[in-house]
Amino acid sequence: MLIQLIKEEDNAEVEKLIRDCLIEYGWNKPGCAWDDPDLGQFYQVYQGQGKQYLVAKKNGHVVGGCGIGPVKGKIGVCELQKMYCYKEVRGTGLAQQLLQLSLEFAKKYYQQCYLETFENMIPANKFYLKNGFRLLEQPLIQSDHYACDKWYIKDL
Repeated sequence: MLIQLIKEEDNAEVEKLIRDCLIEYGWNKPGCAWDDPDLGQFYQVYQGQGKQYLVAKKNGHVVGGCGIGPVKGKIGVCELQKMYCYKEVRGTGLAQQLLQLSLEFAKKYYQQCYLETFENMIPANKFYLKNGFRLLEQPLIQSDHYACDKWYIKDL
């Protein structure tokens, strides 16, 4: 598998990846990434200092992705954004690679990394805890992802 920065031609496949994963967990509804206006334009969104979106490709197609972007109003804090992998590559170490590369990038610009997810994404919650994220009792900020019910932070 190849991990690289997102290209403009990857936008549609990344949107499909995220939508497919949200459907899998029953989160194809408002209050989460499902109705995020940026879904189809990640290449454009993840340009500029302190922003990055990585895609993992297998046989030329996107099978995973992970982004880093600033948390509005929180200096020194980034957010791990839109980290999803198709079932076929889960358990292969791909998510670990995406996370490590993303956190290495984040360390250049931020002191902490925040993320929002869902309680029913049990493997993801275990993964974040295993990688040193601490569970928060409430969201760090009020975001458009009001349906998320698990929040984590990690010191970089």
